[in-house]
Amino acid sequence: MLDTLLSQADNLVSWLQTLVYVDVVQPIFYKVGLMGYDEDTYDALYWVIVGVLEIALTYVLLRPLEALRPAESWQDRKALRADVWYTWIAKLGILNMAFFFMLTPLFNHLQSEMAIHNIPNIDVDSLWPGVTDKPYVSFLVYLVVLDFAGYWYHRWQHRFGVWWELHAVHHSQQQMSLWCDDRNHFLDDIVQAAFFAAISLFIGVPPAQFVVLIAVSNFLQAVQHVNARLDYGRVLERILVSPAFHRRHHAIGYGHEGTRYGCNFGVLFPWWDVMFRTASWNKAPEPTGIRDQLPAPHGKGVNYGDGLIAQQWLALVRIAKRLAGKGYPMGGTAN
Repeated sequence: MLDTLLSQADNLVSWLQTLVYVDVVQPIFYKVGLMGYDEDTYDALYWVIVGVLEIALTYVLLRPLEALRPAESWQDRKALRADVWYTWIAKLGILNMAFFFMLTPLFNHLQSEMAIHNIPNIDVDSLWPGVTDKPYVSFLVYLVVLDFAGYWYHRWQHRFGVWWELHAVHHSQQQMSLWCDDRNHFLDDIVQAAFFAAISLFIGVPPAQFVVLIAVSNFLQAVQHVNARLDYGRVLERILVSPAFHRRHHAIGYGHEGTRYGCNFGVLFPWWDVMFRTASWNKAPEPTGIRDQLPAPHGKGVNYGDGLIAQQWLALVRIAKRLAGKGYPMGGTAN
């Protein structure tokens, strides 16, 4: 079943890839003399099309929920403009796939060295013959392993000061929506792409499944950030991270202030938060953002930037101040 769905989806994307390349890209490249880049561009188009389809599906499914059942009402939607740009940049998926394929030769070499020295190789398909070699089972195994890694990656983002200043770009959005999942500093995106590509290769994720894993993860994380009253119920919210569960992570005073604080770090599954005692199930809607954004006396009035470029630059400024010993403690509160 999964093989059939993946094959049909791949055929659709491949058809669109060829159509766009032949009718749009190739004529332009021919006129401006860039035909030397035609093969690389054709390959990249595949991931671009996957990203475009993903954004379209996410918008069609989630935007009506935000309009009909908003979790909070906004007077001004201008704050979302930068997030839309972040989404288009991130969802194209080129960065993730670039690291995946760049690291492949290195991991192939390491696997050869492991075989020479009789070091067992990690192969999910062969863990339980007849079970884990089924595509849907291996897919779920990959998803759980990557989500476990994602939980710790997320906790580290909040634990280390310089890393937090990059991740603070994400938390500085005070109006959560389907767009703000990809609101990240580009340096953090690069580190994250390399991190998950390396783990995926280490556990033997095939390229086709890697694309689907990224797409599924991206969609579920967009759902988590949606500005809509979407109750998962007592059972489902223990299986998947719900918007209420993740909003608690973004809440001022709970999710990310100081090195002694933090809750609900799970990326897709709340199990890790339960296991490591970082779960908070309070569903009361609370203001989101970072405390030091607030005006005095509640905060320090720190400016995190209104546009994409300002947000990227100010994060670097905060890092420079922190390294010079002039920065605020994590989240702007005393530890």
